[in-house]
Amino acid sequence: MRELTLIGIGTGNPDHVTFEAAKAIAAADTILIPRKGDKKSDLADLRHQIIAKVAPDSAPKIIEFDIPARRANGDYLEAVDLWHDAIAQGWKAAAQDAPCVALLVWGDPSLYDSTLRIATRLDPMPDIKVVAGITTLQALTAAHAIPVNDIGAPFVVTTGRQLRDHGWPKGADSAIFMLDGHCAFQTLPLEDFDIWWGAYLGMENQVIRSGPLQEVCADILATRAAARAAHGWCMDAYLLRKRR
Repeated sequence: MRELTLIGIGTGNPDHVTFEAAKAIAAADTILIPRKGDKKSDLADLRHQIIAKVAPDSAPKIIEFDIPARRANGDYLEAVDLWHDAIAQGWKAAAQDAPCVALLVWGDPSLYDSTLRIATRLDPMPDIKVVAGITTLQALTAAHAIPVNDIGAPFVVTTGRQLRDHGWPKGADSAIFMLDGHCAFQTLPLEDFDIWWGAYLGMENQVIRSGPLQEVCADILATRAAARAAHGWCMDAYLLRKRR
């Protein structure tokens, strides 16, 4: 593998694919598509749909590969480190002898995505190119038609694990939380925050909720649980802002 192109494809809406990304997809020789089990097969299917839509006249070789499972017990960072090693080896095995390979990255390779970190584990290191994509942060605020911050005020982008383990981020009145499968906002004093929540952002089955956290918390928990039961998976994010 001499060249690896990481193409951000947005959060599920094929219209999120930029002209730059469409050109990169059309120019690709080989595209790797990850499979994450039957419950998430629609994520692989959507990648196939995007390729067919934006590059109907090109014929890249498409290779699907299975994402290995991450160890659930023991030290979290150690488990992630071993998992990333396994994924990198999976890329190499799937790509075989293809010199120029592309991966379609959900969202953007730069924001809470490990594709770039995994790429550095390839040996020998290929030439890495990145095509920026629409992020979950953008899709969330667009869905609610809100700005992410107050005038002149900073904001934080972090994870549900950080909120659960360390509480509200210091020095911020607004924060966006990603990768939160346990709805860590429940650990906060509900009366102190407003929330803007969204799941399947950009997709046909997008669902959003907003309001004082104390009033909409139960609805969000029930809506998320029902959606996960219906689809087998749920990718969501939310903005919390301190109430004045």
